[in-house]
Amino acid sequence: MTKKESVDFVITELEKLYPKPPIPLTHKDPYTLLISVLLSAQSTDARVNTITPLLFKKADNPYDMVKLSVEEIREIIKPVGLSPMKSKGIFGLSKILIEKHDGNVPQNFEDLEELPAVGHKTASVVMSQAFDIPSFPVDTHIHRLMYRWNLSNGKNVVQTEKDAKRLFPKEIWNKLHLQIIYYAREYSPARAWDLEKDIITKKIGRKSVLNAYYNK
Repeated sequence: MTKKESVDFVITELEKLYPKPPIPLTHKDPYTLLISVLLSAQSTDARVNTITPLLFKKADNPYDMVKLSVEEIREIIKPVGLSPMKSKGIFGLSKILIEKHDGNVPQNFEDLEELPAVGHKTASVVMSQAFDIPSFPVDTHIHRLMYRWNLSNGKNVVQTEKDAKRLFPKEIWNKLHLQIIYYAREYSPARAWDLEKDIITKKIGRKSVLNAYYNK
């Protein structure tokens, strides 16, 4: 199977399974999405979705957020992990949004990535899901599947993102990255992986990955 045939197969199968993939993090605007994505680092979307209602009840905009202390924010977000760094990031970025952006979340990578605790992946999610600007955020699920599907060499997420953007049409990036995440969680997890259910990897998977699986 050629690369193009593999890509077409992935698109077709994911479209069948997830024609309308929902955004996993509960939010109501770009600011609440930005905070939710920041909180999701090394945590799960499900856990973040249980904590954000408590946080957003007190502050769902930068002006109210800076009225809280870093300690107060930290106390609320503790269950998602990395709370010392995340609470400082939330307070710091809220202050910058007020001072530099009239309280609005900027719609470009440069300004987003200048915010405390906001890396390229977080900025990509916000650009894609809040502003519908074509982006391809690569998380651990996408990184794993792009390697398993022999569509990227798995060296690092930067390379995986480049490969994804090169192989898949720009107009479907925003939808596709969500489809891959849902597929990865349901059919191609890192642990307790059942290849028989993972129809995409079974058909187009990297030979070394398939051999390693069967040799187990």
